[in-house]
Formats: sequence, C-alpha cells, structure tokens
Amino acid sequence: MASLSRLSTFCQRGIRRNSVIGMAPDAYLYPGPLVEYSIAAALTLHGHWGIGQVLTDYVYGDVKVKLAKAGVLLLSTATFFGLCYFNYHDVGLCKAVAMPWQI
Repeated sequence: MASLSRLSTFCQRGIRRNSVIGMAPDAYLYPGPLVEYSIAAALTLHGHWGIGQVLTDYVYGDVKVKLAKAGVLLLSTATFFGLCYFNYHDVGLCKAVAMPWQI
C-alpha cells in the first residue's frame, strides 16, 4: 500500500512539473493577463511546496514547525500578491523575462 501512495505522489509531482514546463511556450507565444497570472500562481505554489518540503525535513519541535509554516504562508502570500501587482501595474512577467533579449 505504501508503494501505491509513493507512486501516486510521484505521478502528481510529474503532472505539476510538466504543467509548469508547458506554460513556457504559452508565455512566449500568447503573452497576456491569463497566462501571466497563471504563471504567477504556478511559481508561487512551486516555491511554497518546495520550501514546505525543506521545513518538513529540517525543522523540529511543535512551536518551531508552526512558526515556520506561518512564515512560509506569509512569504508565499506576499510573493503572489507582489507578482500580481507587477503584472497589473508594470509590464508583466512575460514581457519582463523577454526584455533582456531585446537589448
């Protein structure tokens, strides 16, 4: 039963990874608000899950774990709203990534 759970987790990670990789051509070919906000959400979730796994491995103690998880949630929330602010009030993520190649 444990191997089935592990396989399921492995498949979920593969689906998430491939969906994020699949956003790169969309961002290049069809830059726009829908793609930019989708990328902002995907990058934020990717970072949130990654930092959460690091915390699971390296933080011990009930109080420390709760504080660390609250900090990660706060950081992820600030990251998402910061990226949304950048998309709305500036050039957006797609254009910002393409700008260095215009020089």
